[in-house]
Amino acid sequence: MSHAPPPSEGPLGPSSVGLLGGGVIGGGWAARFLLNGVDVKLYDPDPEASRHVGRLLDNARRAYAKLTALPLPREGSLTIVDSPEEAAVGVQLVQESAPERLELKQRLLAAASAAAGPEVLFSSSTSGLRPSLLQTEMEHPERFTVGHPFNPVYLLPLVELCAGERTAAETVGRAAALYRAVGMHPLALRHEIDGFIADRLLEALWREALWLVHDDVATVAEVDDVVRYGAGLRWAIMGTFLTYRLAGGEAGMRAFMEHFGPALALPWTKLVDVPELTLDFLDKVAHQSDAQAAGRSVAELERERDDALVAILQALRARGTGAGLTVAAWERGLLDVVPAPPAASLDGDGPLALYSREIPPDWIDYNGHVTESRYLDLLGEATDALLRYIGVDSSYVGAGRSYYTVETHISHLGQLYAGDRVHAATQVLGSDDKRLHLFHVITRLGEEAPVATGEHMLVHVDATAGRAAPVREEVRRRVEALAAAHAALPRPGRAGRRITL
Repeated sequence: MSHAPPPSEGPLGPSSVGLLGGGVIGGGWAARFLLNGVDVKLYDPDPEASRHVGRLLDNARRAYAKLTALPLPREGSLTIVDSPEEAAVGVQLVQESAPERLELKQRLLAAASAAAGPEVLFSSSTSGLRPSLLQTEMEHPERFTVGHPFNPVYLLPLVELCAGERTAAETVGRAAALYRAVGMHPLALRHEIDGFIADRLLEALWREALWLVHDDVATVAEVDDVVRYGAGLRWAIMGTFLTYRLAGGEAGMRAFMEHFGPALALPWTKLVDVPELTLDFLDKVAHQSDAQAAGRSVAELERERDDALVAILQALRARGTGAGLTVAAWERGLLDVVPAPPAASLDGDGPLALYSREIPPDWIDYNGHVTESRYLDLLGEATDALLRYIGVDSSYVGAGRSYYTVETHISHLGQLYAGDRVHAATQVLGSDDKRLHLFHVITRLGEEAPVATGEHMLVHVDATAGRAAPVREEVRRRVEALAAAHAALPRPGRAGRRITL
Protein backbone atom coordinates (compact mmCIF):
# COMPACT_ATOMS: atom_id res chain seq x y z
CA MET A 1 0.00 0.00 0.00
CA SER A 2 1.43 3.39 -0.98
CA HIS A 3 1.04 6.69 0.86
CA ALA A 4 1.89 10.15 -0.42
CA PRO A 5 3.87 12.22 2.11
CA PRO A 6 1.93 15.01 3.80
CA PRO A 7 2.34 18.45 2.22
CA SER A 8 4.56 19.93 4.95
CA GLU A 9 7.05 17.08 4.79
CA GLY A 10 10.00 17.92 2.57
CA PRO A 11 13.73 18.50 2.27
CA LEU A 12 13.75 20.70 5.36
CA GLY A 13 12.18 17.96 7.48
CA PRO A 14 8.94 17.79 9.46
CA SER A 15 7.22 20.89 10.80
CA SER A 16 5.78 19.04 13.79
CA VAL A 17 6.21 15.70 15.56
CA GLY A 18 4.48 13.83 18.34
CA LEU A 19 6.53 12.19 21.07
CA LEU A 20 5.29 9.37 23.29
CA GLY A 21 7.58 9.45 26.31
CA GLY A 22 9.79 12.23 27.65
CA GLY A 23 12.55 10.41 29.54
CA VAL A 24 16.24 10.41 28.67
CA ILE A 25 15.59 9.26 25.08
CA GLY A 26 12.26 11.00 24.48
CA GLY A 27 13.62 14.21 25.99
CA GLY A 28 16.68 13.93 23.77
CA TRP A 29 14.42 13.59 20.73
CA ALA A 30 12.48 16.67 21.89
CA ALA A 31 15.68 18.70 22.13
CA ARG A 32 16.94 17.63 18.69
CA PHE A 33 13.63 18.38 17.01
CA LEU A 34 13.00 21.68 18.83
CA LEU A 35 16.46 23.07 18.04
CA ASN A 36 15.96 22.16 14.40
CA GLY A 37 12.81 24.30 14.29
CA VAL A 38 10.28 21.47 14.67
CA ASP A 39 7.20 21.87 16.88
CA VAL A 40 6.82 19.06 19.42
CA LYS A 41 3.71 17.63 21.05
CA LEU A 42 4.78 15.48 24.00
CA TYR A 43 2.76 12.90 25.90
CA ASP A 44 4.18 11.51 29.14
CA PRO A 45 2.09 10.75 32.26
CA ASP A 46 5.04 11.62 34.51
CA PRO A 47 4.29 15.04 36.09
CA GLU A 48 8.04 15.72 36.03
CA ALA A 49 8.31 15.16 32.26
CA SER A 50 8.31 18.85 31.41
CA ARG A 51 11.16 19.51 33.84
CA HIS A 52 13.19 16.56 32.53
CA VAL A 53 12.77 17.75 28.94
CA GLY A 54 13.66 21.30 29.94
CA ARG A 55 16.95 20.13 31.47
CA LEU A 56 17.89 18.18 28.35
CA LEU A 57 16.87 21.11 26.16
CA ASP A 58 19.17 23.40 28.14
CA ASN A 59 21.99 20.89 27.64
CA ALA A 60 21.30 20.76 23.91
CA ARG A 61 21.18 24.56 23.53
CA ARG A 62 24.55 24.77 25.25
CA ALA A 63 26.03 21.99 23.10
CA TYR A 64 24.73 23.35 19.79
CA ALA A 65 26.13 26.80 20.57
CA LYS A 66 29.55 25.13 20.75
CA LEU A 67 29.00 22.69 17.88
CA THR A 68 28.22 25.18 15.12
CA ALA A 69 28.71 28.89 14.49
CA LEU A 70 25.79 28.94 12.06
CA PRO A 71 22.48 30.31 13.30
CA LEU A 72 19.86 27.69 14.11
CA PRO A 73 16.27 27.84 12.92
CA ARG A 74 13.73 29.53 15.13
CA GLU A 75 13.22 27.08 17.98
CA GLY A 76 10.11 24.93 17.74
CA SER A 77 7.33 25.06 20.32
CA LEU A 78 6.88 22.39 23.00
CA THR A 79 3.33 21.45 23.95
CA ILE A 80 2.58 18.93 26.70
CA VAL A 81 -0.57 16.96 25.85
CA ASP A 82 -2.78 14.68 27.96
CA SER A 83 -3.03 11.59 25.76
CA PRO A 84 -1.17 9.65 23.05
CA GLU A 85 -4.06 10.47 20.70
CA GLU A 86 -3.46 14.21 21.09
CA ALA A 87 0.25 13.74 20.37
CA ALA A 88 -0.55 12.04 17.06
CA VAL A 89 -2.89 14.66 15.57
CA GLY A 90 -1.51 17.32 13.21
CA VAL A 91 2.04 15.94 13.04
CA GLN A 92 4.16 14.25 10.38
CA LEU A 93 5.97 11.79 12.66
CA VAL A 94 5.15 10.07 15.94
CA GLN A 95 8.23 8.85 17.84
CA GLU A 96 7.56 6.41 20.68
CA SER A 97 10.16 6.29 23.48
CA ALA A 98 8.34 4.57 26.33
CA PRO A 99 10.05 2.10 28.71
CA GLU A 100 11.11 -1.22 27.16
CA ARG A 101 7.89 -3.11 27.88
CA LEU A 102 6.24 -4.68 24.86
CA GLU A 103 2.64 -4.39 26.09
CA LEU A 104 3.08 -0.71 27.03
CA LYS A 105 4.58 0.17 23.67
CA GLN A 106 1.88 -1.76 21.80
CA ARG A 107 -0.85 0.03 23.74
CA LEU A 108 0.60 3.49 23.09
CA LEU A 109 1.17 2.83 19.40
CA ALA A 110 -2.33 1.41 18.98
CA ALA A 111 -3.98 4.44 20.62
CA ALA A 112 -1.88 7.01 18.76
CA SER A 113 -2.19 5.32 15.36
CA ALA A 114 -5.99 5.16 15.66
CA ALA A 115 -6.08 8.95 16.01
CA ALA A 116 -3.45 9.80 13.35
CA GLY A 117 -4.08 10.15 9.66
CA PRO A 118 -2.83 7.24 7.50
CA GLU A 119 0.02 9.36 6.10
CA VAL A 120 1.63 9.98 9.52
CA LEU A 121 4.86 8.06 10.03
CA PHE A 122 5.38 6.08 13.23
CA SER A 123 8.68 5.08 14.75
CA SER A 124 9.87 3.45 17.97
CA SER A 125 13.06 4.17 19.89
CA THR A 126 13.13 0.59 21.18
CA SER A 127 16.60 -0.76 21.90
CA GLY A 128 15.87 -4.22 20.61
CA LEU A 129 12.20 -5.26 20.37
CA ARG A 130 11.27 -6.51 16.91
CA PRO A 131 9.12 -4.07 14.94
CA SER A 132 6.81 -6.90 13.82
CA LEU A 133 5.77 -7.30 17.47
CA LEU A 134 5.36 -3.59 18.06
CA GLN A 135 3.13 -2.96 15.04
CA THR A 136 0.63 -5.79 15.68
CA GLU A 137 -2.08 -3.59 17.24
CA MET A 138 -1.56 -0.51 15.08
CA GLU A 139 -3.86 1.09 12.55
CA HIS A 140 -2.00 1.23 9.22
CA PRO A 141 1.03 -0.73 10.47
CA GLU A 142 2.66 -0.29 7.07
CA ARG A 143 3.78 3.24 8.11
CA PHE A 144 5.76 1.97 11.14
CA THR A 145 9.50 1.42 11.54
CA VAL A 146 11.99 1.28 14.38
CA GLY A 147 14.11 4.43 14.73
CA HIS A 148 16.60 3.47 17.44
CA PRO A 149 18.77 6.45 18.56
CA PHE A 150 21.64 6.77 21.02
CA ASN A 151 22.05 8.90 24.14
CA PRO A 152 22.39 11.88 23.98
CA VAL A 153 19.98 11.91 21.05
CA TYR A 154 20.54 15.61 20.37
CA LEU A 155 24.27 15.04 19.69
CA LEU A 156 24.86 11.44 18.54
CA PRO A 157 23.73 11.18 14.93
CA LEU A 158 23.18 7.43 14.48
CA VAL A 159 19.60 6.16 14.22
CA GLU A 160 19.02 2.50 13.33
CA LEU A 161 16.00 1.87 11.11
CA CYS A 162 14.41 -1.57 11.11
CA ALA A 163 11.25 -2.53 9.22
CA GLY A 164 8.70 -5.07 10.44
CA GLU A 165 6.86 -7.72 8.47
CA ARG A 166 4.01 -5.31 7.67
CA THR A 167 6.14 -2.21 7.00
CA ALA A 168 5.78 -0.73 3.50
CA ALA A 169 8.94 -0.41 1.43
CA GLU A 170 8.76 3.38 1.21
CA THR A 171 8.30 3.89 4.97
CA VAL A 172 11.96 3.41 5.87
CA GLY A 173 13.01 5.81 3.11
CA ARG A 174 10.58 8.47 4.29
CA ALA A 175 11.73 8.08 7.87
CA ALA A 176 15.39 8.28 6.83
CA ALA A 177 14.73 11.57 5.01
CA LEU A 178 13.05 13.10 8.08
CA TYR A 179 15.85 12.04 10.40
CA ARG A 180 18.53 13.21 7.98
CA ALA A 181 16.89 16.65 7.85
CA VAL A 182 17.51 17.13 11.59
CA GLY A 183 21.17 16.14 11.38
CA MET A 184 21.06 12.38 11.90
CA HIS A 185 22.77 9.46 10.17
CA PRO A 186 20.04 6.87 9.44
CA LEU A 187 21.23 3.29 8.96
CA ALA A 188 18.65 0.85 7.58
CA LEU A 189 19.01 -2.79 8.65
CA ARG A 190 18.87 -5.42 5.93
CA HIS A 191 16.90 -7.86 8.12
CA GLU A 192 14.68 -7.69 11.17
CA ILE A 193 16.63 -8.96 14.17
CA ASP A 194 16.45 -8.67 17.95
CA GLY A 195 18.75 -5.96 19.30
CA PHE A 196 19.51 -4.62 15.81
CA ILE A 197 23.22 -4.01 15.12
CA ALA A 198 24.52 -1.60 17.73
CA ASP A 199 23.01 -3.14 20.84
CA ARG A 200 24.12 -6.63 19.84
CA LEU A 201 27.69 -5.32 19.71
CA LEU A 202 27.33 -3.22 22.84
CA GLU A 203 25.71 -6.04 24.81
CA ALA A 204 28.59 -8.40 24.04
CA LEU A 205 31.00 -5.78 25.39
CA TRP A 206 28.72 -5.09 28.38
CA ARG A 207 28.54 -8.78 29.35
CA GLU A 208 32.31 -9.11 29.28
CA ALA A 209 32.72 -5.86 31.24
CA LEU A 210 30.40 -7.18 33.96
CA TRP A 211 32.40 -10.42 34.22
CA LEU A 212 35.68 -8.48 34.55
CA VAL A 213 34.24 -6.51 37.46
CA HIS A 214 32.50 -9.56 38.94
CA ASP A 215 35.74 -11.57 38.96
CA ASP A 216 37.78 -8.65 40.35
CA VAL A 217 39.92 -8.53 37.23
CA ALA A 218 39.17 -4.81 36.90
CA THR A 219 37.11 -2.04 38.45
CA VAL A 220 34.41 -0.19 36.55
CA ALA A 221 36.79 2.79 36.16
CA GLU A 222 39.54 0.58 34.75
CA VAL A 223 37.18 -0.99 32.22
CA ASP A 224 36.08 2.48 31.12
CA ASP A 225 39.70 3.66 30.87
CA VAL A 226 40.49 0.79 28.49
CA VAL A 227 37.79 2.12 26.16
CA ARG A 228 38.43 5.86 26.70
CA TYR A 229 42.19 5.75 26.19
CA GLY A 230 42.35 2.98 23.61
CA ALA A 231 39.79 1.39 21.35
CA GLY A 232 37.13 4.08 21.80
CA LEU A 233 39.33 6.71 20.16
CA ARG A 234 39.87 4.47 17.13
CA TRP A 235 36.22 3.49 16.95
CA ALA A 236 35.18 7.13 16.64
CA ILE A 237 37.20 7.34 13.44
CA MET A 238 37.23 3.88 11.87
CA GLY A 239 34.75 1.59 13.62
CA THR A 240 35.56 -2.10 14.10
CA PHE A 241 36.46 -3.62 10.75
CA LEU A 242 38.66 -0.79 9.50
CA THR A 243 40.50 -0.89 12.83
CA TYR A 244 41.29 -4.57 12.39
CA ARG A 245 42.16 -4.11 8.73
CA LEU A 246 44.93 -1.72 9.77
CA ALA A 247 46.08 -4.24 12.36
CA GLY A 248 46.85 -6.55 9.42
CA GLY A 249 49.39 -4.07 8.07
CA GLU A 250 49.93 -3.76 4.34
CA ALA A 251 48.53 -7.26 3.81
CA GLY A 252 45.14 -6.05 5.09
CA MET A 253 42.16 -7.88 6.59
CA ARG A 254 43.02 -11.36 5.31
CA ALA A 255 46.40 -11.24 7.02
CA PHE A 256 44.79 -10.08 10.26
CA MET A 257 42.20 -12.85 10.18
CA GLU A 258 44.77 -15.51 9.39
CA HIS A 259 47.05 -14.29 12.19
CA PHE A 260 44.53 -13.57 14.95
CA GLY A 261 41.55 -15.69 13.85
CA PRO A 262 42.63 -18.83 15.72
CA ALA A 263 42.51 -16.86 19.00
CA LEU A 264 38.72 -16.65 18.61
CA ALA A 265 38.57 -20.34 19.58
CA LEU A 266 40.38 -19.67 22.86
CA PRO A 267 38.25 -19.28 26.03
CA TRP A 268 39.14 -15.62 26.49
CA THR A 269 35.60 -14.32 26.94
CA LYS A 270 32.39 -15.42 28.61
CA LEU A 271 30.49 -15.12 25.31
CA VAL A 272 26.78 -14.94 26.25
CA ASP A 273 27.14 -15.96 29.90
CA VAL A 274 26.08 -13.24 32.33
CA PRO A 275 27.15 -13.08 35.98
CA GLU A 276 24.33 -13.55 38.46
CA LEU A 277 23.07 -10.14 39.51
CA THR A 278 23.18 -10.83 43.23
CA LEU A 279 22.68 -8.03 45.75
CA ASP A 280 26.37 -8.20 46.62
CA PHE A 281 27.40 -7.83 42.98
CA LEU A 282 24.95 -4.98 42.36
CA ASP A 283 26.29 -3.20 45.47
CA LYS A 284 29.84 -3.71 44.20
CA VAL A 285 29.12 -2.20 40.79
CA ALA A 286 27.12 0.68 42.26
CA HIS A 287 29.82 1.49 44.85
CA GLN A 288 32.58 1.53 42.23
CA SER A 289 30.45 3.64 39.91
CA ASP A 290 29.81 6.18 42.69
CA ALA A 291 33.54 6.36 43.35
CA GLN A 292 34.20 6.85 39.65
CA ALA A 293 31.74 9.79 39.52
CA ALA A 294 33.76 11.45 42.31
CA GLY A 295 30.83 13.48 43.59
CA ARG A 296 29.86 14.92 40.23
CA SER A 297 26.12 15.25 39.65
CA VAL A 298 24.30 13.84 36.66
CA ALA A 299 24.03 17.36 35.23
CA GLU A 300 27.79 17.90 35.61
CA LEU A 301 28.59 14.56 33.99
CA GLU A 302 26.18 15.29 31.12
CA ARG A 303 27.89 18.60 30.41
CA GLU A 304 31.36 17.05 30.55
CA ARG A 305 30.18 14.37 28.13
CA ASP A 306 28.54 16.88 25.79
CA ASP A 307 31.59 19.16 25.71
CA ALA A 308 33.85 16.22 24.85
CA LEU A 309 31.43 14.94 22.20
CA VAL A 310 31.26 18.39 20.59
CA ALA A 311 35.07 18.52 20.46
CA ILE A 312 35.26 15.03 18.90
CA LEU A 313 32.51 15.80 16.39
CA GLN A 314 34.23 19.04 15.39
CA ALA A 315 37.56 17.25 15.00
CA LEU A 316 35.92 14.57 12.85
CA ARG A 317 34.18 17.27 10.81
CA ALA A 318 37.52 19.01 10.23
CA ARG A 319 39.01 15.72 9.02
CA GLY A 320 35.98 14.92 6.85
CA THR A 321 35.38 11.50 8.36
CA GLY A 322 32.96 9.51 10.51
CA ALA A 323 30.18 11.36 12.30
CA GLY A 324 31.86 14.63 11.31
CA LEU A 325 30.44 14.16 7.81
CA THR A 326 26.93 14.12 9.29
CA VAL A 327 27.59 17.33 11.24
CA ALA A 328 28.92 19.01 8.08
CA ALA A 329 25.84 17.94 6.09
CA TRP A 330 23.55 19.26 8.84
CA GLU A 331 25.36 22.61 8.83
CA ARG A 332 25.05 22.89 5.04
CA GLY A 333 21.34 22.32 5.50
CA LEU A 334 21.19 25.15 8.04
CA LEU A 335 22.21 27.55 5.27
CA ASP A 336 18.86 26.81 3.64
CA VAL A 337 16.75 26.32 6.77
CA VAL A 338 17.73 29.65 8.28
CA PRO A 339 16.81 32.57 6.02
CA ALA A 340 19.40 35.17 5.10
CA PRO A 341 19.60 37.96 7.69
CA PRO A 342 17.29 40.90 6.95
CA ALA A 343 18.71 43.91 5.14
CA ALA A 344 18.80 45.97 8.32
CA SER A 345 21.35 48.68 8.99
CA LEU A 346 22.31 50.16 12.31
CA ASP A 347 21.01 53.65 11.53
CA GLY A 348 18.86 53.15 8.47
CA ASP A 349 21.60 54.02 5.97
CA GLY A 350 24.68 52.67 7.70
CA PRO A 351 26.60 49.39 7.82
CA LEU A 352 24.61 46.16 7.93
CA ALA A 353 23.63 44.60 11.27
CA LEU A 354 23.68 40.93 10.34
CA TYR A 355 25.32 39.13 13.23
CA SER A 356 25.21 38.92 17.02
CA ARG A 357 26.02 36.32 19.65
CA GLU A 358 26.64 35.80 23.35
CA ILE A 359 30.19 35.05 24.45
CA PRO A 360 30.34 31.46 25.84
CA PRO A 361 32.30 30.64 29.01
CA ASP A 362 34.83 28.41 27.23
CA TRP A 363 36.11 31.37 25.19
CA ILE A 364 37.71 32.82 28.34
CA ASP A 365 41.48 32.50 28.88
CA TYR A 366 43.62 32.48 32.03
CA ASN A 367 43.33 36.29 32.26
CA GLY A 368 39.57 36.04 32.67
CA HIS A 369 38.59 37.52 29.31
CA VAL A 370 38.16 36.35 25.72
CA THR A 371 41.34 34.92 24.23
CA GLU A 372 42.62 36.72 21.15
CA SER A 373 41.97 33.87 18.72
CA ARG A 374 38.25 34.11 19.47
CA TYR A 375 38.12 37.64 18.06
CA LEU A 376 38.95 36.05 14.71
CA ASP A 377 36.11 33.59 15.30
CA LEU A 378 33.70 36.49 15.84
CA LEU A 379 34.86 38.26 12.70
CA GLY A 380 34.74 35.05 10.67
CA GLU A 381 31.18 34.40 11.79
CA ALA A 382 30.26 38.00 10.85
CA THR A 383 31.75 37.38 7.40
CA ASP A 384 29.70 34.17 7.07
CA ALA A 385 26.55 36.15 7.89
CA LEU A 386 27.39 38.61 5.09
CA LEU A 387 28.00 35.74 2.65
CA ARG A 388 24.62 34.23 3.46
CA TYR A 389 23.08 37.66 2.92
CA ILE A 390 24.51 37.96 -0.59
CA GLY A 391 23.36 34.45 -1.56
CA VAL A 392 26.30 32.15 -0.86
CA ASP A 393 24.04 29.33 0.34
CA SER A 394 24.36 25.54 0.38
CA SER A 395 23.53 25.14 -3.31
CA TYR A 396 26.10 27.78 -4.24
CA VAL A 397 28.79 26.16 -2.10
CA GLY A 398 27.69 22.71 -3.29
CA ALA A 399 28.37 23.82 -6.85
CA GLY A 400 32.01 24.39 -5.87
CA ARG A 401 31.96 28.20 -5.57
CA SER A 402 32.57 30.38 -2.53
CA TYR A 403 34.59 33.28 -1.13
CA TYR A 404 37.81 32.51 0.75
CA THR A 405 39.51 35.00 3.07
CA VAL A 406 43.07 35.76 1.90
CA GLU A 407 44.02 38.65 4.20
CA THR A 408 42.84 39.85 7.62
CA HIS A 409 43.78 42.74 9.91
CA ILE A 410 42.32 42.68 13.44
CA SER A 411 42.43 45.53 15.93
CA HIS A 412 41.80 44.49 19.56
CA LEU A 413 40.26 47.57 21.15
CA GLY A 414 38.55 46.25 24.28
CA GLN A 415 38.05 43.20 26.48
CA LEU A 416 35.14 40.81 26.23
CA TYR A 417 33.88 38.53 29.01
CA ALA A 418 31.68 35.47 29.31
CA GLY A 419 28.02 36.38 28.87
CA ASP A 420 28.66 39.58 26.89
CA ARG A 421 26.29 40.03 23.94
CA VAL A 422 28.08 41.47 20.91
CA HIS A 423 27.01 42.45 17.43
CA ALA A 424 28.80 43.33 14.22
CA ALA A 425 28.36 46.29 11.88
CA THR A 426 29.49 45.21 8.41
CA GLN A 427 30.51 47.54 5.57
CA VAL A 428 31.56 46.60 2.03
CA LEU A 429 34.56 48.77 1.14
CA GLY A 430 34.88 47.52 -2.42
CA SER A 431 34.45 44.62 -4.83
CA ASP A 432 35.15 43.36 -8.32
CA ASP A 433 34.47 40.12 -10.19
CA LYS A 434 36.80 38.12 -7.94
CA ARG A 435 37.37 40.14 -4.77
CA LEU A 436 35.32 41.39 -1.84
CA HIS A 437 36.70 43.93 0.68
CA LEU A 438 34.91 43.96 4.05
CA PHE A 439 35.15 45.87 7.30
CA HIS A 440 33.50 44.72 10.56
CA VAL A 441 33.09 46.66 13.79
CA ILE A 442 32.36 44.48 16.85
CA THR A 443 30.52 46.25 19.66
CA ARG A 444 29.19 45.10 23.03
CA LEU A 445 25.41 45.42 23.08
CA GLY A 446 24.32 48.76 24.53
CA GLU A 447 27.73 50.39 24.08
CA GLU A 448 29.09 52.57 21.29
CA ALA A 449 32.84 52.03 21.66
CA PRO A 450 34.03 49.11 19.53
CA VAL A 451 35.83 46.20 21.17
CA ALA A 452 37.37 45.04 17.89
CA THR A 453 37.50 45.78 14.19
CA GLY A 454 38.40 43.50 11.34
CA GLU A 455 39.37 44.29 7.77
CA HIS A 456 39.21 41.37 5.33
CA MET A 457 39.98 40.69 1.69
CA LEU A 458 38.09 37.75 0.24
CA VAL A 459 38.68 36.10 -3.13
CA HIS A 460 35.99 34.23 -5.00
CA VAL A 461 37.16 30.73 -5.90
CA ASP A 462 36.23 27.72 -7.96
CA ALA A 463 37.00 25.04 -5.36
CA THR A 464 36.88 22.26 -7.95
CA ALA A 465 39.49 23.92 -10.13
CA GLY A 466 41.42 25.19 -7.11
CA ARG A 467 41.79 28.77 -8.38
CA ALA A 468 40.20 32.21 -8.28
CA ALA A 469 37.14 32.56 -10.50
CA PRO A 470 34.56 35.26 -11.31
CA VAL A 471 31.58 35.39 -8.99
CA ARG A 472 28.35 34.02 -10.41
CA GLU A 473 25.79 36.45 -11.77
CA GLU A 474 23.12 36.24 -9.06
CA VAL A 475 25.64 36.84 -6.26
CA ARG A 476 27.55 39.45 -8.27
CA ARG A 477 24.41 41.58 -8.62
CA ARG A 478 23.84 41.57 -4.87
CA VAL A 479 27.47 42.41 -4.14
CA GLU A 480 27.47 45.29 -6.63
CA ALA A 481 24.24 46.73 -5.19
CA LEU A 482 25.60 46.51 -1.66
CA ALA A 483 28.98 48.02 -2.63
CA ALA A 484 27.22 50.90 -4.38
CA ALA A 485 25.05 51.60 -1.34
CA HIS A 486 28.05 51.50 1.02
CA ALA A 487 30.20 53.69 -1.24
CA ALA A 488 28.36 56.70 0.15
CA LEU A 489 29.24 55.81 3.74
CA PRO A 490 32.24 57.35 5.52
CA ARG A 491 35.30 55.15 5.26
CA PRO A 492 36.11 53.58 8.69
CA GLY A 493 39.00 55.33 10.39
CA ARG A 494 40.89 52.08 10.97
CA ALA A 495 40.50 50.83 7.41
CA GLY A 496 43.87 50.38 5.75
CA ARG A 497 45.75 50.82 9.01
CA ARG A 498 49.05 49.03 9.48
CA ILE A 499 51.03 48.14 12.56
CA THR A 500 53.47 50.90 13.54
CA LEU A 501 55.49 51.93 16.59
